[in-house]
Amino acid sequence: MCAIVGVFGAKKASTIAYYSLFSMQHRGQEATGISAANEEHITVYKKRGMVADVFSQPTLDALAGECAVGHNRYSTAGSESAGDAQPVFAKYKLGEISVVHNGNLVNKLEVRNELIGRGAIFQTDMDTENIIHLIAKSQNDSLVDRIKDMLTKIEGAYCLAIQSRSKMFVIRDRFGIRPLSLGKLKDGGWIVASETCAFDLVGAEFIRDVRPGEMLIFEEDREPVSEQIFEPDYHPCAFEYIYFARPDSIIDGKNVYQMRLNMGRKLAEETPADVDLVLPVPDSGVAAAKGYAEGLGVPFEMGIVRNHYVGRTFIEPTQEIRDLKVKLKLSPIKHLIEGKRVAIIDDSLVRGTTSRQIVRMLKEAGAKEVHMRIAAPEIKYPCRYGIDTPTKEELVSTRYNAEEIAENMGADSLGFLSVKGLTESLGEDRTYSLVSFDGNYFAGGSAESPGCAGGC
Repeated sequence: MCAIVGVFGAKKASTIAYYSLFSMQHRGQEATGISAANEEHITVYKKRGMVADVFSQPTLDALAGECAVGHNRYSTAGSESAGDAQPVFAKYKLGEISVVHNGNLVNKLEVRNELIGRGAIFQTDMDTENIIHLIAKSQNDSLVDRIKDMLTKIEGAYCLAIQSRSKMFVIRDRFGIRPLSLGKLKDGGWIVASETCAFDLVGAEFIRDVRPGEMLIFEEDREPVSEQIFEPDYHPCAFEYIYFARPDSIIDGKNVYQMRLNMGRKLAEETPADVDLVLPVPDSGVAAAKGYAEGLGVPFEMGIVRNHYVGRTFIEPTQEIRDLKVKLKLSPIKHLIEGKRVAIIDDSLVRGTTSRQIVRMLKEAGAKEVHMRIAAPEIKYPCRYGIDTPTKEELVSTRYNAEEIAENMGADSLGFLSVKGLTESLGEDRTYSLVSFDGNYFAGGSAESPGCAGGC
């Protein structure tokens, strides 16, 4: 769920990277960083915190060069170490290199142990550091061949931007699990980013999505060179449309907002509720709630106010912080809710922390009935490709059925979108990664595999 950006051939590349990361703050709040290359050196600045708090104008001015790569971090195993921020930088035989990564390498521990056995010394817990070591230890003469060699040794989900002093390499795994798009900057130069909302902010023209299994090579005074490294086996992650991405982004040709509307309409078709009004859990539940209300033909109201100065609860690293932040973040509008039968729509149900407190909040505000509806299927399997559900024990739907969950959270009923309803909402023109719902670990790993320790 991290955000990555790469800018090449642009004046003030680090500033463009900064604004791009700012637009993708929702993909990771723990740390941020940018590295810039100026033909002679790579300069790195990274720190824990939000983009606007970490960077200042003097900091960006010091990141000189026409190539910059950047990263917003969301750790998949809860590590809060400042040393685990990205980009990951190293000096090696061919010079200097910097890497940013969104995804999870499912064979991280196997590769890491093999590298340690060959004398590698690791400074972080990130799977991204494996990539640096694999490139440095390759015996190939050129960086591009070392990158190709590295790619044969890693498995799982990854979008990478790799920066040398004069070039940039961008790679998307053959499954296309995480999104990555290519854009053209209006004043010259190129940009790649996890989401197209970054292009909108910096005024870049969307060119196309980076293809699964493709590597793009950026060099001075040349168009990007495309090389298909792996045969595509396209499985984009359905969770990008359900929760991760900003609603104004276009992910692999499909508008996120429209997909969420579709999910809400399908949810109303599959699990209707006899209610007076429909409320969303803001913000990621808004579009689905609108679709649900349209499907039922009942009023839609923004009956819960969100404090936008509190971050997303799902991606906070500890349960104690999640519990507190739900109370800080959401407040009901009592006069809209009192005496009403309400349906509350959320994008997904993972641990049940937020939902339980929201139902209690609505009942305390005077709701006559509270019917919880989830615009996604039941999450029954941990994901090893970049979602923070590391164990089955944390997933409420692996331990209880819908009736038991509803009773536990105090809701009058609970309904989920079916897997079939989800795929129909997204469109049946491609095969999605539905691993959280069906347990199909097509890219290696399993529900019991150790996966990544916070690498993306």
